[in-house]
Amino acid sequence: MDKISAFPDKPIPEGAGVVSEQFLRLGIKRFVDACQYVHKLPYGYNSDSDDLMILFKEKKGTCTTKHAVIAALAEELSLPITKTIGIYPMTEELVSGTNPILDKYRLPYVPMLHCFLQGDHYRVDLTEGNRNGKNRSIEDFLYTEKVRAGITKREEYLLYRRVLKEVILGRDEMKGVDLKTVLRAREEGLNVLKSNLTP
Repeated sequence: MDKISAFPDKPIPEGAGVVSEQFLRLGIKRFVDACQYVHKLPYGYNSDSDDLMILFKEKKGTCTTKHAVIAALAEELSLPITKTIGIYPMTEELVSGTNPILDKYRLPYVPMLHCFLQGDHYRVDLTEGNRNGKNRSIEDFLYTEKVRAGITKREEYLLYRRVLKEVILGRDEMKGVDLKTVLRAREEGLNVLKSNLTP
């Protein structure tokens, strides 16, 4: 992943939109400063990830809510930056505690969702370096797709299921694995990620 400095910068004007107004109220007047602010917020699961303003209300966020806010701000400022969903192979190397799941379901990895911001020639993860349950940043994805900033949790899950069926379960290493097995492994993978969060 690239650093925040890879982003183009731009002043945040008054009247650009609801997200711009939130940052201006915080005294943040430039796009890159807004990205730095969001990156520094603690990593944590929000009470309603479909609420674009939840990050400001709860002063924490996940990859879903952090990138939704900045992608919406980029849209308000007409910057060529898009929220992107990626499905990555979760292994013990990346997330401690994954091996028991892989052994239980006889999987080479657990396909998991992550999101980041993407421009023409760069990718930035505003949760990189946060205490997010992962041992390092995610560099390799099995699949990526650009999405709108405000994609809902349900839409995200439906995208995940679609990609599992159409792309990932067709890979050689997934031969003989069915959808239900992966979905059960995913649920356990989410629990491992949550248990790995450092207070």
